[in-house]
Amino acid sequence: MSELRIYSVEHDQPRVLAVYEHGKDIAAELAHIEVLFERWEANADLDEEASQDEVIEAYHESIDRLMQKYGFQSVDVVAMHPEHPGKEELRKKFLNEHVHSEFEVRFFVDGSGIFYIHRDDKVYVVHCKRGDLISVPAGYKHWFDMGSEPSFKAIRLFTSAEGWVANFTDDPIASRFPNMDEFKRERLARAG
Repeated sequence: MSELRIYSVEHDQPRVLAVYEHGKDIAAELAHIEVLFERWEANADLDEEASQDEVIEAYHESIDRLMQKYGFQSVDVVAMHPEHPGKEELRKKFLNEHVHSEFEVRFFVDGSGIFYIHRDDKVYVVHCKRGDLISVPAGYKHWFDMGSEPSFKAIRLFTSAEGWVANFTDDPIASRFPNMDEFKRERLARAG
């Protein structure tokens, strides 16, 4: 299930201000900070080993529509699985707060991950899952966690042909928030 948690960052210990679990509520709350969140159909029948080209082909109509609407110049697929040899290095890189000079768009076609968006005195923690599309505006401080055992495929769209380029803030803020593994454990405890 997708989830949004809004935290206050005014003190050393982040404090949960609100939790939303329904797509429409998540979208409405994120719209207040100009972050787009939509629930799409992720219904292409892809096998776990589907290549980037196969994923892009399966969703080409949606990709083409977004490319025309926003002027995207490039598209790729990021796919992570628990046995990926570079998972620890990539996780460490994505866990550092950064900004982009263009807006960041991700459509999860499988699995899940968490976006953390730092705006003013709040951090918006968005657990995205299969079927979620999120777009973080240019210049917004954020980071991403895929967990210690990552499992996701996401289509990434870029307005620049260079693809993913991050400018790191060197702020250690990410270490103050629950990572994806802690988030999952907490959800399991609530459900159990």
